[in-house]
Amino acid sequence: MNKTQSPPSDLAPTVGSGSFRALMALLRPHWQRLSVAICVGIMGGLSITALLATINTSLHAEGGLTSGLLAAFAGFCILSLVGSILSDMGANAVGQHVIARLRQDLGRKILRAPIDQLERYRAHRLIPVVTHDVDVISDFAFCFAPLSVAFTVTLGCLTYLAILSPVMFLATVSAVIFGSIIQYKARLKGIAGFHEARELEDEMQKTYRSLSEGAKELRLNRTRRQDVHARHLERTAEDIRDVQLRSINLFVVAKGLGSSLFFIVVGVALAVQSVWPSADSQTLSGFVLVMLYMKGPLEHLVTELPIVTRAQVAFRRIAALSEQFATPEPDLLLAGGVTPLATVPEIRLEGVSYAFPTPEGGDPFKLGPLSLTIEPGSLLFIVGDNGSGKTTLIKILLGLYKPTEGAVVWNDEPVTDACRDDYRQQFTTVFSDFFLFEEVGCEGNTRDGDPLEQVTPVLTRLELDHKVAIVDGRFSTTDLSTGQRKRLALIQAWLDGRPVLVFDEWAADQDPTFRQVFYTEILPELKAMGKTIIAISHDDRYFHVADRVVRLRGGHLVDDGRPAAATAVVVGGADSRPEGAVRV
Repeated sequence: MNKTQSPPSDLAPTVGSGSFRALMALLRPHWQRLSVAICVGIMGGLSITALLATINTSLHAEGGLTSGLLAAFAGFCILSLVGSILSDMGANAVGQHVIARLRQDLGRKILRAPIDQLERYRAHRLIPVVTHDVDVISDFAFCFAPLSVAFTVTLGCLTYLAILSPVMFLATVSAVIFGSIIQYKARLKGIAGFHEARELEDEMQKTYRSLSEGAKELRLNRTRRQDVHARHLERTAEDIRDVQLRSINLFVVAKGLGSSLFFIVVGVALAVQSVWPSADSQTLSGFVLVMLYMKGPLEHLVTELPIVTRAQVAFRRIAALSEQFATPEPDLLLAGGVTPLATVPEIRLEGVSYAFPTPEGGDPFKLGPLSLTIEPGSLLFIVGDNGSGKTTLIKILLGLYKPTEGAVVWNDEPVTDACRDDYRQQFTTVFSDFFLFEEVGCEGNTRDGDPLEQVTPVLTRLELDHKVAIVDGRFSTTDLSTGQRKRLALIQAWLDGRPVLVFDEWAADQDPTFRQVFYTEILPELKAMGKTIIAISHDDRYFHVADRVVRLRGGHLVDDGRPAAATAVVVGGADSRPEGAVRV
């Protein structure tokens, strides 16, 4: 088979190692543009420092502002303006590329994660990572350039102070160090608070799902509705509010103390100068000018600390998700493909077992060991009580679960990692918890002519023509009842043109008429087309339609044979399709 491998992900091997290494991995492809942006930003920051020096010199120059000072002033203004704009544009461009790459890498990891791992990772934990946490990283990307410029301006101002007066420089550095210690302490407590808030946001996401997916149940149960509103919605929202306020207030208090330190240092310098004059007026005015200007960039650095801290928390959450899916399913193609076969060889399960992890406070479930042979072109029913292992058996047959023991044999060869993805392409499925894509798939249909032209009669037969049409290769709507959506999924499965069709309780949401049509017309017609059909069913009145019925109980095969003679009551005759309708 000709296989096209997906592009490698720089995030995959590094994001689990820490937020800093993950950020470096994301920035690595853009280091040239980022280096230019940082250098230009440094140039702009140094130009601002030079502007301050020029202003200070002009204030004390004999004869006022000379033409040379004016030219220097104009030149430094232009350099600072150009440096700031280009630095922001360059860093923002890098930030957007990084966010796009982060979204692609996370999506690729989720797409390639083993199904059993993905099923165990709760949706209320997954969705906030790929939405909220990525948005937080995006906010950090936008403030990255201003932070670099503010940091450069601060360093330039400190350098100028060292040139003006080493004593005043040491006093300023002492104040900055003291303020930084306060910020560091506040940041440690803030990180803990943001982590707590982030955990609560997962709970809020779970509550939102309850409000949306359980809307009908909440309308019918006032006690539950009041409990969800008071204990989950309001209390969780208030907890998030309180934790966020407490964390951000720490930064606000630290910022206020740091800002006051600047005025204290300036006040001390002026007091010392008045009591013990030791510095000339140019040095003192330069010191005051630089201190007052440097206060802005330093406060900007302090103000953006919560964003930086949230980004650190978000990176850790992303790292946890990436580590959860650190082992992608091997040989799962994201490009290229294979053409489904017209018919498939015999499929066999040989001593297959599958064991689930032990749930907390419960007993583990194990399917098998069991053996089963599925002949090409046959119609097989899998039956059994709820929890007997029917869906697990189907997922093993489809190659979605890798058996913990035994083997799935296809074309007299075991299905291995190298061929599992090709093996899956021979199946199309409508699960009980199916997802209906809007795009119409028909790349593998073996009928003559354009398959899409044959859909309209099928829509009519399934009584969907008045609600659904195909426009530009998409269903015009999927906003239908569950039974109607399952009928649409059946059409999509037929259009896929795969040789093996698997139905997981398809008829459970259908009315008696469509249930009869499914078992007595559609399944026999698909079988007559040469399809191999596997169906999970509880409709024992239609078991006679199958070539074989296998029964599961407690994860074990307890009955495997041909169904009894037909005893079902048939309503409406053997062929009740509308006159002229196309067979499916």
